[in-house]
Amino acid sequence: MEINAERLKANLLELSKIGYNENDRGIYRIGFTDADMQGRQWLQEKAKNAGLESYMDGAGNVFFGRGQRDNPVVLMGSHIDSVPAGGIFDGALGVMAALEVIQTIQEQQPSIDTPVWGVATAEEEGRFGGMLGSQAMSGCLNPDWLLSAHDADGVYLKDAMAAQGLDAMQALDAAWRPEQLKAFVELHIEQGPVLFQKDLQIGVVDGISGVFKWIVHLKGKADHAGTAPMDMRSDAFMGLADFAHEIERIIAENGTDKTRITVGKVELKPGHPHTVPGEAVFTIVGRDMDEGVMRELANACRKTLSAIARKHRLMFEYEQVSWLEPKHCSTELTNIIEAQVKQRGYSYTRMPSGAGHDTQFMTEVTDAGLIFIPSVNGVSHAPDEWSHWHDVEAGTNVLLDTIVAICGVDRDQKSVGKTLKKPK
Repeated sequence: MEINAERLKANLLELSKIGYNENDRGIYRIGFTDADMQGRQWLQEKAKNAGLESYMDGAGNVFFGRGQRDNPVVLMGSHIDSVPAGGIFDGALGVMAALEVIQTIQEQQPSIDTPVWGVATAEEEGRFGGMLGSQAMSGCLNPDWLLSAHDADGVYLKDAMAAQGLDAMQALDAAWRPEQLKAFVELHIEQGPVLFQKDLQIGVVDGISGVFKWIVHLKGKADHAGTAPMDMRSDAFMGLADFAHEIERIIAENGTDKTRITVGKVELKPGHPHTVPGEAVFTIVGRDMDEGVMRELANACRKTLSAIARKHRLMFEYEQVSWLEPKHCSTELTNIIEAQVKQRGYSYTRMPSGAGHDTQFMTEVTDAGLIFIPSVNGVSHAPDEWSHWHDVEAGTNVLLDTIVAICGVDRDQKSVGKTLKKPK
């Protein structure tokens, strides 16, 4: 079987119009904003027009598919929310590919009786410090987090959901039991340069990096930029700048070649050109494939910031918004994916993912696997994010073959009875 590449392309381009900003040409479908919810409504209508069932759960996840869910479901998908000024493929590719795979099976092999469904998870990009949709599906939520989670601007998750007519507490009812799922597969752009630089068509992902996110406050004293002597200031920005220079040392002493530490959002208060900053508020996001290394990195960041605060006469406070441990994909499912890539004759490599994905939470309840296609120049989370259409087609065909194999049929439509291990 082959997917309909032109239909997939048209759907991706149609979705990209929702939340599009003409000024910077970026996508703005931030979790639980009007544009995000418009995208979810559009997806439900698109699925229903294709003759599929569709619904949204209490966490905001949109499901679409074929087959009764009395038997274990083969589930695939990703997310359609975006970062500010994001690209058209991040997350959206996996959702539109899932829709295309289901339509292809419906048209070309309707005799497959395993329930096959797709999902567009809610708030994957971590506006509120987690991956709400897949956390809800995997049962990794609790009331305290739902009521206390907030974004970097102080907006609470429960309030953002309420503004869209959703009750945050209903996300607790969105969990799937392990016996309800046969497998979960996600197709995603790499968001890095490895596949593109090595001229490879497919990445078969065997693990996903862990990530922690902090919101840090360095508090000093606002002062007049002209009258306050340099050696008498409590300049919060100088503390931030010193920490930025320490990141390479922290990684060299405590990290690995897979470590990433990023200061991605900064606010200086009061934020006036002629005023010494009295407070710096910024985020720190750390990543690694080893949770022990992550703990060492977090401890090193804390000690470094404490020392810098003393040096500049600042007060140091931080809030750990999230801590997601590294996850390994299902060995059995990863082997199935690799076999489909080989059958297609595509060039590929096995690789870890430095970015977080819904797959990492789905490993909690079922066999979960992740497929990458190249990102041109490794760019993502930006308007110039791009993946070539031939790579989109190749990745979606691998997803199709994988889903069909999991359902127990090979590419020649012969029953092969392929099974996966039962979740623990």
